[in-house]
Amino acid sequence: MSEHLLFLTGKLAEKQLRSILERMQPEFTYTVHQIGVKVAALITTEMIARRLKDTFGADRMILPGRCRGDVNVLASLLGLPVVRGPEELKDLPVYFGKEAHKYDLSRYSVKIFAEIVDAPNISVDEVLQRAHYFKGQGADVIDIGCLPSTDFPHMEETIQALKQSGFTVSIDSLNNDDLLRGGKAGADYLLSLHESSLWIADEVGATPILIPEKHEDLASLDRVINLMQAKNRAFIVDPILDPIHFGFTESIVRYHEVRKNHPDIEMMMGVGNLTELTHADTTGMNALLLGICSELNINQILATEVSRHACKAVKEADKARRILFAAKEQNTLPKHIDASLMALHETSPFPYSQDEIKELAAQITDPSYRIQTSEEGVHIFNRDGLHTATNPFDFYPDLAVSDDAGHAFYLGVELARAEIAWQLGKRYNQDQQLSWGCATDTAEATVDLHSFKPAGTTLTKK
Repeated sequence: MSEHLLFLTGKLAEKQLRSILERMQPEFTYTVHQIGVKVAALITTEMIARRLKDTFGADRMILPGRCRGDVNVLASLLGLPVVRGPEELKDLPVYFGKEAHKYDLSRYSVKIFAEIVDAPNISVDEVLQRAHYFKGQGADVIDIGCLPSTDFPHMEETIQALKQSGFTVSIDSLNNDDLLRGGKAGADYLLSLHESSLWIADEVGATPILIPEKHEDLASLDRVINLMQAKNRAFIVDPILDPIHFGFTESIVRYHEVRKNHPDIEMMMGVGNLTELTHADTTGMNALLLGICSELNINQILATEVSRHACKAVKEADKARRILFAAKEQNTLPKHIDASLMALHETSPFPYSQDEIKELAAQITDPSYRIQTSEEGVHIFNRDGLHTATNPFDFYPDLAVSDDAGHAFYLGVELARAEIAWQLGKRYNQDQQLSWGCATDTAEATVDLHSFKPAGTTLTKK
């Protein structure tokens, strides 16, 4: 027997709610009940407790997303589960879709090697600090980068300190002495060995990452693969990713060719040659590169955060590997799984049209300002009228806040957010920070913005 849901709403939203539910063709049955308030966001749980006389045989009640009050108290009073729906009615299908199918983002197949590129020039303590940072961003292996013609007297101490702190460690150098020292000091991986330096793998227990003898020499890579397989030794192969205009497309072809010729070997991709050497946002690059890794079963990447524009590369790679793993497992496109990589834009930035906002504004009878965005621009309105602009400075002559610094400050913050959201195509919700996905570590604001405007001017939205 299907679940029966009771949807509470206001007068303005009732028609739209019914239309959305009809289009959804849900598996549950439902009743829509208009509670006698024009704007759904003005409904409170206390108001519902006073006005609702019948629950219409519902198994569960869905409140407007912006309904204020304690839903647990209301649920206890009515004797049925009570939950808030999405803040925007147009998100209702997504809301129920996520309830029906939640992707498991706890799993992944790709290990992230995060490189500390200047380890010879920093102290052991600083290496440990960076290692803990990278682990917090999602790294599985801490890669100790050596520098050409640079002494590294504290290499052994660095590796041992990392191992004692529980880290998996790789040593990264093209110098044979560095690799041999690192392997003997307890490194778990060696980056990178080729045909002429493969002898080092016989001296230490570390797993070697194998590269071609010369940059594009896949024949030499085939030979060292065969040698390691004959010895029954673990290894990882990296055909080398090249920067754009310096062999990028050909290097992708190399990865495909190696995978075709060796379907079962472990492979690595050093993604930094693209993320570091391309001045573009790295979220999309990481998504694309991890997509290639997913298709080719490449289960190791080497990531760096040297350039400031790549300062979230490890975190982005972590999100991307989880999203791509879930998409591959479910045999679906990497869409609507997780929004962490949607830093600048959103799939549905403007939930209401300009005409719908005009309809709402016409019903407002109080002085509180509401702010919304549509494709046409930013809208601010109260009982005195609706104003639309693409530049918030254009609102100045129409806003009666010149004698109230706190209120003016509040509106300045909110209108700036709304303008940014409109320009980028992001979702704007009044009194809430914009969402930047995994591109920022900024927590939710702890300041109460309502303290900057007078009592009785709580800003609400349909």
